This record gives sequence, C-alpha cells and structure tokens, in this order.
Amino acid sequence: MFERFSSGYYLGRLYVEPGDEPHATISQRTYESVTDDLYEERRPLVLKLGPVHLAVRGERGLPARTLRVPPPELDAAGIDNPPTLSAVLLAKAGVASRLLSR
Repeated sequence: MFERFSSGYYLGRLYVEPGDEPHATISQRTYESVTDDLYEERRPLVLKLGPVHLAVRGERGLPARTLRVPPPELDAAGIDNPPTLSAVLLAKAGVASRLLSR
C-alpha cells in the first residue's frame, strides 16, 4: 500500500472523502497493518495530504484504501471534489513523532 519515497516519508494512494469525525480516519485493518509494519507502537499515523499533515486513526467499517478527512482539512489540502484518488505521504516513525509532539 505504501512504498519508500524519501528519508522521511512513504508514498501511497488513497480515496479521500469527507468525514464527520473531528479527526482523519482510515480502515482499522489498514491502520493496524501500517502501525505493525512501519511504526513501533500504536499511535496515530501521520499522513500528508497536499500541504496538510493529519493525525489519522483507525475506524471499523471504513472501506480499505479510504481516507476520511474533516471538511476544513479537505479545503486546506485543496481537495475540491471528493471522493478522489489522491497521493498521500505517510510520515516515517521519527518524523511522525516530531510532528505529533508539536
């Protein structure tokens, strides 16, 4: 789902759609798989969508390869007509820790 992109990020493609939660979400299965494979512990994933960094949590019942984002963050990311297949960057563990501690 994600491939190496740079020293700080992995690259992936997800369907981006608006969500009602106050935070961004992906499927619980994807969340668990990514945190098990790429992070040392369960914590929010940090995805970069356009210029916006999002702390992302898992949610049961969400389709695979789908990222739900609150409308204000969709606007900030420049997503005008969701749902849309978009490139996203997944912060590697060290970068994610720094971003989450801000």
